[in-house]
Amino acid sequence: MGQSKDGARSEPLDLLIVGGGIMGLWTALKAAEAGLSTLLVERRRIGAGASGGLLGALMPHTPDRWNAKKQFQFDALVSLEAEIAALEAATGRDALYRRTGRLVPLARPELRRTALLQAGDAKRHWQAEGRSFAWQVLDAAPAGLLAEAAISEGAVLDTLAGRVSPRALLSVLVAAFSRLPRARLVEGEGVESLDPAAGLACLTDGRRLSFGHCVLAAGPETFPFLDHLSPRSRPSGRPVKGQAALIDTRLDPALPIIFSSGLYVVVHEDGRAAIGSTSEEAFSDPLTTDEQLDVLLARAIALVPALEGAAVVERWAGLRPKAVGRDPMVGPHPDVERLHLMTGGFKISFGIAHRLAEAVVSGLTGTAGPDLPPSFLCATHLADR
Repeated sequence: MGQSKDGARSEPLDLLIVGGGIMGLWTALKAAEAGLSTLLVERRRIGAGASGGLLGALMPHTPDRWNAKKQFQFDALVSLEAEIAALEAATGRDALYRRTGRLVPLARPELRRTALLQAGDAKRHWQAEGRSFAWQVLDAAPAGLLAEAAISEGAVLDTLAGRVSPRALLSVLVAAFSRLPRARLVEGEGVESLDPAAGLACLTDGRRLSFGHCVLAAGPETFPFLDHLSPRSRPSGRPVKGQAALIDTRLDPALPIIFSSGLYVVVHEDGRAAIGSTSEEAFSDPLTTDEQLDVLLARAIALVPALEGAAVVERWAGLRPKAVGRDPMVGPHPDVERLHLMTGGFKISFGIAHRLAEAVVSGLTGTAGPDLPPSFLCATHLADR
């Protein structure tokens, strides 16, 4: 049995979800839609971690060397558009999603040769339900958008990529989840201790909860929990710091995402551009920005001259979860009964979290759901340690 704040006894939960980022919210929504009594607890506030950042880039892997992971991500990116539209209709809120495409400058002949081969791969693999998406090799970028030196060999325009406002999408998910029966969300309350095998959790205010299953979706904070519950020779994952900025441009929100060697320029619906992101495995303070962001901003201006002189309206830093490998760590824990994972993902979580959540919830309910790529499975990650 669970215990309420006033000491009254309550029925045990079907599902406890720890973490209120993009992974936890999609899992909570899919579970509640499936009829499971679901409680999501977030130690700070919704989107306090990496999910509350600025970029919102929804970019596919390149279409060459096709495998199960790339197919899963492709299917997710295609289906996300309709998923978001349905949530917007149900809640009356706007996630500020748009399939803009992605523009990648080509500065060397070998990059162009590779891109031409990948264009053929896209014709074979980027097909779904009567829709096709392209990896187009252009001789030039849209007039004046990119610096000439960056596009000496043209540019790639992929028509599959898109973007969303991270904070707006989180707001839509919270609204959709909160309107469902048997769905509860608690902010400012964390899990102090967890005994999945017994189906018991103790919250930071001293309350004890009973649950049928638990999903850890707490970003980098998942890994210490996991390593305590199932000690192994090496950590299950680590945090990676990212820095980004929002600048006050008035660019066309229909512009594609611009991506070049780890640099993202994402124009949102208000015309402001998000610039990101660093990937720092060594850092002293996870929440402060520094000269590494200044270097990134300078790179962005050199690549997109129209950004010159635009005021920075927000500087952001936070931690992303990186599992043993770069892939998400998802599904039942192989050694700990009732424990499931929804973490990792690094830079691709926003585009695939809804499909990952469907897979986890289908496992809980015994219903049909998407098959996870083997490299995503929790058991695979832990076997590699």
